[in-house]
Amino acid sequence: MPVNISGELFFLAVAAFAGLLMAVQGAMNSVVSRALGISGATFIVHLTATLIMALVVFSGLGKAEWSRYADIPWYDYLGGAIGVLITYTVVMSIPRLGAAVATTAIIVGQVLTACLLDHFGCFGLEKAPFTWMRFLGLVLLAVGAKLLLN
Repeated sequence: MPVNISGELFFLAVAAFAGLLMAVQGAMNSVVSRALGISGATFIVHLTATLIMALVVFSGLGKAEWSRYADIPWYDYLGGAIGVLITYTVVMSIPRLGAAVATTAIIVGQVLTACLLDHFGCFGLEKAPFTWMRFLGLVLLAVGAKLLLN
């Protein structure tokens, strides 16, 4: 019997799945970095991603609105450069901290930044105030990261 998940619950499940994939990817990338070095692993990760996405886009499986390329501010294209930095720093931190601690620290940084982006409405996001409850959630995440270190 299929389960009908809709609305926010569906997207929470999608986000949780992304988190699962990020943890697995980080651990796999650290294996590659032990053999190739951090820069080599970062290159291989992004080369593989580029090849796969080229296949998806140019085979017709994915849709790309190339005519709108010029409508995007130049700085928004820096997401790819940020992706390289993310991969590099994940590959650097997981072997030294372990997947659980590094991933928890990554999540703390992500949530703090996301709260600030929401609060100020950056990149066209709808403003969502940085409340005391969000602050408490961040503190609890940070405490969890510290507890995982022990």
